Amino acid sequence: MTDADRSRLAEELTAVVGQLGRRMRAASPQGALTASQRIALGHLMEGPATTAALARAEHVRPQSMRATLAALEEQDLIVRSPDPADGRQVVCALSDTGVRRLASLREAKRTWLTETVEAVLTPGEQETLAEAVTLLRRLVES
Repeated sequence: MTDADRSRLAEELTAVVGQLGRRMRAASPQGALTASQRIALGHLMEGPATTAALARAEHVRPQSMRATLAALEEQDLIVRSPDPADGRQVVCALSDTGVRRLASLREAKRTWLTETVEAVLTPGEQETLAEAVTLLRRLVES
């Protein structure tokens, strides 16, 4: 494969992965959640975090993250509490409602993808896709 072929492959892969992500998001019952709200909830799925830590993780200003978190709190998707290590800080965590909403979003995406793979791809193509997932995982982990 030439350098030009690898470059074209990288461009096509970037485009297809983006399109797949958009299709999966469209298949999920997002309700009033914005992209930034979904991303913040995803980070909080990993565990509680401060506003500053979430802002750093997403490369946004703390003021922007505070607005995102306020909207999530208004929907009862997160709870805030004092940081046990530093009382001046506030820690955000998923509420029970937030956990359920995230699970619902993820299940809708998984269901759409499972059904689409089964409907569109032959059994042989499904095996090829499984092999491609292994290769993509290696790229992500490198």
